[in-house]
Amino acid sequence: MKKQIITTADGSKTIYFPEWNESYHSKHGAIQEAQHVYIKSGLDFRCKRDKATNLTLLEFGFGTGLNAFLCLIYANANQVNLTYHSIEKFPLNQSEINSVNYAEILKLNPSEFNYLHSIEWEKSVKIHDYFQLKKIKTDFENFKTDGKYDVIFFDAFGPRIQPKLWTKPILQNCYNMMSENGVWVTYSCKGSVKRDLQNIGFQVEKIAGIPGKREMLRATKF
Repeated sequence: MKKQIITTADGSKTIYFPEWNESYHSKHGAIQEAQHVYIKSGLDFRCKRDKATNLTLLEFGFGTGLNAFLCLIYANANQVNLTYHSIEKFPLNQSEINSVNYAEILKLNPSEFNYLHSIEWEKSVKIHDYFQLKKIKTDFENFKTDGKYDVIFFDAFGPRIQPKLWTKPILQNCYNMMSENGVWVTYSCKGSVKRDLQNIGFQVEKIAGIPGKREMLRATKF
């Protein structure tokens, strides 16, 4: 499938799929979206609410590695021991990885971002004192684990593009994989997703979204 590299409103780049009219990140700002939806509303919220300093996190959709990079930065800055697992069925090629500019925009050395992409799949690697990464090459439907996650980033393509990934069985699997007080976040605010999350047993709230998207969903397992 054809891909294009586009520059979003905050200067950071993302991958765009013309056939779907869909991109990995918001055109209003890739970094801005990731920081608001996943770092502020997910990881930071969980850390501050429970004064947590040792967490396990699962990401649905490694993509460009932006969420993982921002979590690495957060973990180091806040001395949070973060074990980060990320699922991706179709990893980017090296040319596509080289095309994004997150380290440049954030004024950071790109070596750690590049390292996130270079490590072996299916292998747990300590990237920094506070951050351990394992990339898992599989699809969302087939992912199984005996572990429990404190935070889940649900960063799949939108329901319009991949409706199967937003169905109750996938969301139920998320619930089953979460620890008590676990937090699940996504950029979407689709009504059917909210209702399914509630029916499964999550406590669900609509919170402020990013520019161009008024609301997003955050769910907690109590």
